[in-house]
Amino acid sequence: MKYICDAPGGRTWFRLENEAEAAAESQLMEHAVEKHFRKAWEKAKASFVPASSRYIEQEIGQKAHIQRNMPLFLTLRDKEGETLVTAMLPPRGEYDPHFRPIIVGRGNSDPYPMFGDAIRALGEHFDLELDREDCYPYQRG
Repeated sequence: MKYICDAPGGRTWFRLENEAEAAAESQLMEHAVEKHFRKAWEKAKASFVPASSRYIEQEIGQKAHIQRNMPLFLTLRDKEGETLVTAMLPPRGEYDPHFRPIIVGRGNSDPYPMFGDAIRALGEHFDLELDREDCYPYQRG
């Protein structure tokens, strides 16, 4: 995991960088982030064009390309490392009108009542609006 930013209450946002981290997040948070991470990784990998035709050099730059082009998968952790919230933001954390960020709590619960301040901090870090109406996909109306 890679440090992204601090949040109120001694909490911290980290980026999930590989499938093992996404699998652990899925298990701890009781949701399917691993499946979405895997699909995004494969899609970004498929768009990679090697800079060299030499077999041994074909993967140079691939991981960086994938991480630049796939959505950001993030986890909010408390001081003890407990998982609290999972977020999926646009690639590089840059605004994209065609990308819908997703933010969920354990078991796809609504994280906004308990962790709204931390979600705001994440939005401020990336200069994104992360409103509940736009980011929490399981609203009941």
